[in-house]
Amino acid sequence: MVLKIDVDTYRGTREGTLNLVRMLKAHNAQATFLFSLGPDHTGWALRRALRPGFFSKVSRTSVVEHYGIKTLMYGTLLPGPDIGKQCAEQLRSVRDAGFECGIHTWDHVLWQDNVAKRDGKWSTAMMRKAAARFTQVFGTAPRTHGAAGWQMNNAAFAEHDTAGYAYASDGRCVLNENGTLANPADGPHRLSDGDKVLSHIQLPTTLPTLDELLGREIDGVVIGTGNIAAFLLKLTAGATRDHVYTLHAELEGQKLAPIFEQLLAGWKAQGYTLASMADYHQKVRHQTMPVCPITWGELPGRSGQLIVQGAARS
Repeated sequence: MVLKIDVDTYRGTREGTLNLVRMLKAHNAQATFLFSLGPDHTGWALRRALRPGFFSKVSRTSVVEHYGIKTLMYGTLLPGPDIGKQCAEQLRSVRDAGFECGIHTWDHVLWQDNVAKRDGKWSTAMMRKAAARFTQVFGTAPRTHGAAGWQMNNAAFAEHDTAGYAYASDGRCVLNENGTLANPADGPHRLSDGDKVLSHIQLPTTLPTLDELLGREIDGVVIGTGNIAAFLLKLTAGATRDHVYTLHAELEGQKLAPIFEQLLAGWKAQGYTLASMADYHQKVRHQTMPVCPITWGELPGRSGQLIVQGAARS
């Protein structure tokens, strides 16, 4: 079980990451923390209000409760704090605790809401800005990346190869309404951009996230905080394949920490090793990889389109 932790906000960096470090250490678990390294402009996300499914997700997941009023004002009524500058000590403490650290983005909302329609010059400039800040904070160049909101473009994927990343986790496996994999063979793959095959390996998220499940009715059962861990553990029962689970410092690292504790204990009981993206890459890097085109799609419980694993080319 690969644990991929997206850290979106200033509050998530200051509070959620440290809580997650404590929980992971208690369970002798590894994980990869992917950091937002520039300004927190979470308040800009309110512009998504006109998107189909936005209000449904907000009502289901109690955004105010999990993110806090102050965070939702960053970039609007309050200036967005610079996470990389103001939280450098917290970022390094995660590395010093023995966890892999990588890049989520420079500005989470700016990237998520724009990269699909921006050109290569814009996206590579943003990525290099984040990489420069990472190097400034950690003293070493970044080794991996996981896209904010699973949003990318062709030039952004190509930048991974330019930067020398051997692996990244920028997309999702397509899921059925009940959270199962639409294609059970999905997993690690390489991407093709036209005739060109990119060299880095993609390690896509294979499971639904908590915010995609909470409040939904699935197979006649409403998923809530009391049964969501059992629902996810049912999806992973049998330990017949590797999974990548994306969690958020703002959710599992704060209000939903008790659920994550249940998941950690449950996955260990199911026989999984709780691993980082680097660990997973070491396991699969010499395997023959399917090559899949860069593909967009939708997932149950999430509004809008995002990067999904496409059908492998012959």
